[in-house]
Amino acid sequence: MLLKPDCIPCIVKMIISYIRKLSGDEKDCRELMTRFLRLPVLRGERWDMTSPEAIEPVMDMMRETFGADDPFQDIKEEENARALELYPWLQQSVRESQDPLFAAVNLAILGNRVDIMVFDRSMDMKEVLAKELRNPISAKPFEIFREKLAKAGHLLYLGDNSGEIVFDRLLIETITDLYEPQITFVARNLPALNDVTLREARRVEMDRVARVMSNGMDGCVCGTVLSRCSPELRELFGSSELVISKGGGNFETLENETHQCRNITFLLLAKCVPYCNYFKTGMFEPVLMNFYET
Repeated sequence: MLLKPDCIPCIVKMIISYIRKLSGDEKDCRELMTRFLRLPVLRGERWDMTSPEAIEPVMDMMRETFGADDPFQDIKEEENARALELYPWLQQSVRESQDPLFAAVNLAILGNRVDIMVFDRSMDMKEVLAKELRNPISAKPFEIFREKLAKAGHLLYLGDNSGEIVFDRLLIETITDLYEPQITFVARNLPALNDVTLREARRVEMDRVARVMSNGMDGCVCGTVLSRCSPELRELFGSSELVISKGGGNFETLENETHQCRNITFLLLAKCVPYCNYFKTGMFEPVLMNFYET
C-alpha cells in the first residue's frame, strides 16, 4: 500500500511522540522536527513509496541524533516487560477458551496495540484486552485460515512490534500444540522504531518455540520489502505453505507482493482511515485477511 495523504500527519505525530519519549528537551524536539520536515516525503513530494519506507530516513536521522544504533532499545525493553507480565493471564485465557486457536489469533492481533497501552498508565491492559475480545475477527476467514494452517508443513511468521511479540509467541505455542508445522519467526535485521530485532526475539525466548532469523534487509525499515531481504528469506517466502504477516508495516510493504507467495494471512488492527477503507472495517477492529492460491 503506497502512501496516502493521511499517512503524512500520522508519521509526523508518531515522530513527535517518540522524540518526547527519547528526549524531554523542547529545543531538541523543535530542531529535530525542523530537520524531519525538510524530507521530501514529509512535504508531500513523494508518493511512490510505502509508509515504512518513508520512515527509513527518519530512523536514520534519529540514530545519528541520539548517537545510538538503536535509540528505541529502552522503549522496547519496557514494552516487552509489560507484555511478559501479562503472559500468564494471556496463557490462561487461551487455555480456558472453547477454541484456543481462535482466542490466540485474536489476542495476537490485539497485541498490535501494546505499544499504545504501555505508555498510557491509566489503562488496565487486562481490562482493555478483555473488552476488545468481545469484538473478534470474522468466523469465515478464520475457518479458512484454520484449514490452511492444519495442512502447512512450514509456517513463516513475520514479526512486528516489541511487546506484541509476546502475543505472537503465545499464538505460535498454541499452533504447535494443535499442529506440527516447522515454524520460522522473522525479525527485522536493523532497528526500526519499536520493531522486533533478533535481540528482542531472544529476550522473550521466541527461539525456544520457533527458529528465529532476521529478514536481512539493508535498512531501518519497519516492514518487509522483499527485494531488499536476504535470498534465504525470499526463498522461504515463496516456498512456505503459509506465511503469517503481523502488523501494518508488513501489510503495507507486502500488499503488492502477494503474487510472490502462494499463501499469506495478514493479521493486524485497522488503526487508520486508509486501513478501514481497505478492509471495510471500523477503527481499531481486528483484521484477518487471507490471500491464498486457488
